[in-house]
Amino acid sequence: MDFAKARELMVEQQVRPWDVLDARILHVMGTLPREAFIPAAQRNLAYADTALPLADGRVAHKPVFEGRTLQSVLVQPDESVLEIGTGSGYVTACLARLGQQVTSLETSATLAANAREQIAAQGLSNVEILDGNVFNLTALNGRQFDVVIVNGAMAELPSDLMSALKDGGRLFYVRGEAPAMEAVVVQRQGAGYKTQVKFETDIAYLEGAEPKATFSI
Repeated sequence: MDFAKARELMVEQQVRPWDVLDARILHVMGTLPREAFIPAAQRNLAYADTALPLADGRVAHKPVFEGRTLQSVLVQPDESVLEIGTGSGYVTACLARLGQQVTSLETSATLAANAREQIAAQGLSNVEILDGNVFNLTALNGRQFDVVIVNGAMAELPSDLMSALKDGGRLFYVRGEAPAMEAVVVQRQGAGYKTQVKFETDIAYLEGAEPKATFSI
């Protein structure tokens, strides 16, 4: 399979038409080998407009969703990023090319190990991937970040995630219930926050962030 051609078509026929127009993001997605981050059995579908299965019941989101996520926060070269849910490591690698430093939390030890291997193979040294509960931020020792990205839907936004934002920082996550979910960016402004809806979507919940079960009689 001609992965380079498939990569070009992904950018031009999937990502760009959904208003992902930032030149740096298009360059990163057009040059980073997404197939390297996808399991071998699914590799020929690495540039297809579909979510793909990963280990431990997780999925790699559609390329369009990944592009729109990156466009929503526009990580700058001097910015630090906290990623919740490493997954395949592809978005992690994109963030590493766009920003200064990326810290990524991943519950699955298998996914974390795979992502580390592939990110190292791309020559990226500005990434740290931490194993463990993605909602336990104690390993960060109170560090704050310019950008926080959550790679999965959440029924509720944990307050400690907001505390991980620097003043002026942006947090991206998906809220709501399927099929009517929305991707939003929350910006910290001093003691307050400003929320902006970016686009509608429908993705899987991050493990542990599902809606609480309700009972009726």
